[in-house]
Amino acid sequence: IGRTRRLYILLEKEFLKKNMDVLDFSPSRALYRKLKNNTNIRYFPTDYGGDFLGDFQYDITQIDCPDNTFDLIICYHILEHIIEDTKAMSELFRVLKPGGKVLIQTPFKEGEIYEDYSVTTEKDRLRCFGQEDHVRIYSVNGLTERLTNVGFRTEVRIYPQDEYLGMPKDEKVIICTKQV
Repeated sequence: IGRTRRLYILLEKEFLKKNMDVLDFSPSRALYRKLKNNTNIRYFPTDYGGDFLGDFQYDITQIDCPDNTFDLIICYHILEHIIEDTKAMSELFRVLKPGGKVLIQTPFKEGEIYEDYSVTTEKDRLRCFGQEDHVRIYSVNGLTERLTNVGFRTEVRIYPQDEYLGMPKDEKVIICTKQV
């Protein structure tokens, strides 16, 4: 899928460096295989629910790792599933090394974040949030504000469409940095 292709290109061109510790939440099969075989990094694929490939089962709201462990964290299409999202963001900040980066993507909407914790059935979540297991829809501004509030410096990147590679128009990725 296009977002995985774009993520891999970003990783290869800009973010992956030798001897990095990389934490990846619920990686796609293709990305898992590529990063698992990359001998220049230490790769920590995690999947808490068992639906994806993972060598670890870290709870994103209580990551069982010491402070300042990872150089890079990939958090693609995860936070919209997490009720305690600010707790998860704080954990990402805690386990990231100073100067480290987190790459975040979720579905986005215009306006404000939409969340309603009284919506609990799969049918209602599909209707309200666009997927049966989502608990909110972020706005770019709302998510960057939450990330900034836990300590990250954020940069929103908007990428153009690439029909050949199947990459969507105006795809947004939030790059978070833990200041040194």
